[in-house]
Amino acid sequence: MSEFKPRILVFSTDNVSDPGIDLAGRNKMHYPASVFVVSLPCSSGVKPRWIVRAIDRGFDGVFIAADGSDCSLVPDCTRRTAATVAAAQALLKERSLEPARVKMAAVCSVCAESFQKHMAAFSEALRKLGPSQRGPAGSVAGRG
Repeated sequence: MSEFKPRILVFSTDNVSDPGIDLAGRNKMHYPASVFVVSLPCSSGVKPRWIVRAIDRGFDGVFIAADGSDCSLVPDCTRRTAATVAAAQALLKERSLEPARVKMAAVCSVCAESFQKHMAAFSEALRKLGPSQRGPAGSVAGRG
């Protein structure tokens, strides 16, 4: 039996965290191949239902690479993004899923090493939690 490799969905931002994530790739820094990145303009734009849907669709965890104080779109980006994470964690808890499946951290445009470390640590934490709801061969348990 092969070792469980958690699937992680990363919400990243065009101008702040994407360049840091790209830098990790250019520098050939290794992080799990089961990390998938979706770009958007601002981390505060992520909706709690998107996070829950990602878990429902077979991702084992969702990481928000937050803009933090570098956000040029809204002055309270960190507060808004943290509220999104808290709301998503509450929704997961209502479904008897671990709130630890959602994580947020600031990732700046030169934070390649930080991103790599976050992905390794989050992947390890998710590995210990086990699969979210997926059944055999990556299918979502109870889904048709």
